[in-house]
Amino acid sequence: EAEALLPGVEFVAGPYEAADQADVLLILTEWDQFRALDLERLKSLLAAPVVVDLRNVYKPHEMVRHGFTYASVGRGAPADGGDAGLKTGERQMDAVPN
Repeated sequence: EAEALLPGVEFVAGPYEAADQADVLLILTEWDQFRALDLERLKSLLAAPVVVDLRNVYKPHEMVRHGFTYASVGRGAPADGGDAGLKTGERQMDAVPN
């Protein structure tokens, strides 16, 4: 149904096909299939390991540990210094390599 309404959008079978050679992965849903992605496989498919998570599906320290440049919204800096010591400013996308 959506394909008829969005003729300029490419539709694929799943999240890994969507990530293949993408410059950035934008997460817009918190569906379970996106929570359970194999992060190493995902990283190998992306043209650059950049993820913008608008649903806070992943933990920042996990994404950094897997080598992603990761940005999320609405989290703020944890009071206990958790999330691998990331501060809000360190999650900005200006850290993306060319």
